[in-house]
Amino acid sequence: MPRPNPRLVMKFGGTSVRDLDRIRNAAEKVRAEVARGYDVAVVVSAMAGETNKLVDWVRGASAEPGERAAFYDAREYDAVVASGEQVTSGLMALTLQQMGVPARSWQGWQVPLRTSDAHGAARIEAIETEALDRKFEEGLHAVIAGFQGVAPDGRIATLGRGGSDTSAVAFAAALGAERCDIYTDVDGVYTTDPRLEPRARKLDRISYEEMLELASLGAKVLQTRSVELAMRYKVRLRVLSSFEDGPGTLVCDEEEIMESKVVSGVAFQRDEAKVTLLGVADRPGVAASIFGPLAEAGVNVDMIVQNISEEGLTDMTFSTAADDLARAKAVLEAARDAIGFREIVADAGVAKVSVVGIGMRSHAGVAQKMFAALAAEGVNIKVITTSEIKVSVLIDRKYLELAVRALHDAFELHAA
Repeated sequence: MPRPNPRLVMKFGGTSVRDLDRIRNAAEKVRAEVARGYDVAVVVSAMAGETNKLVDWVRGASAEPGERAAFYDAREYDAVVASGEQVTSGLMALTLQQMGVPARSWQGWQVPLRTSDAHGAARIEAIETEALDRKFEEGLHAVIAGFQGVAPDGRIATLGRGGSDTSAVAFAAALGAERCDIYTDVDGVYTTDPRLEPRARKLDRISYEEMLELASLGAKVLQTRSVELAMRYKVRLRVLSSFEDGPGTLVCDEEEIMESKVVSGVAFQRDEAKVTLLGVADRPGVAASIFGPLAEAGVNVDMIVQNISEEGLTDMTFSTAADDLARAKAVLEAARDAIGFREIVADAGVAKVSVVGIGMRSHAGVAQKMFAALAAEGVNIKVITTSEIKVSVLIDRKYLELAVRALHDAFELHAA
């Protein structure tokens, strides 16, 4: 019995399939991998801007003429917005066929990729690969619509933000692919945003844990959910440019990295807000009374610091996205009697800066070096949190670029 071909998943984002010329460019990359002997599953996003247009149509159709609805039937929302990927998958399959590559398109429900019933933000529960396996055996390559699957009610369900990246990693795991290549408009993962620090360096390799921290802290190369999935199933990810040739960056297990710097990157989130509740009763359950209502209202809370109690009272500080500040304040005011606090103090002009690196596990002094570098530039730290491979601080937003460059220089991230 002939040995099956190795499998490869190739994912192309919206900018990579913006028009027919870019679809042809992506298809050439697929053809090259097919020529190397791979059975290829291509996962595609909608053309750039298409999903936003479809969402606007949903909101327009769900409201009075000239208005945009805030609420709508999530099942019909999914039926509309999933069509963007359907178009791209069909066009990619046609383009590959024209190039002599046997291929067919698959929608999420055809595979099927089974999801939870949370329309608009569904989670992947299973991928049944039997039909794909049969087509691979027949020599047919797959072009799969990302971002979508089928819910228990039999209707199309979309996976929410970053859904195509998540789809690609899930298919790589289910198909036993050698690797999942994510093609985008950048040529890899950098030590920080090159637009902020021109000396930022592209990393050859980065661990799952470091990439997960960077993604959650604001690096927009990969979505957090896709990195979580890759780490869980040990799917090797490679981030590549659709428009330039190069090796990209491999996201892999820590054991595949021979030696790493103490700090691998500097991440940041520009639009943060700091909220402090003054005069909170220091008693069991008070944290739950604060963060429970916030969670129910969909307010994501990040850094949390509680001051030392004095005379039975304490102050509780947390950070959240600046866009969520008004909602957070309204929720807390509504729960004032249940929580018991004297005053809310909010600061909408802060940013979060973090240094990340698996080398922190075995090296002391990272926090001290970070704080010294910021102090030398006159940057005051408002809040500090740490984890095993990360140190994060809140600072005044006006100092963000200065802080990023100072930290990048202090940890010599520009050096190979």
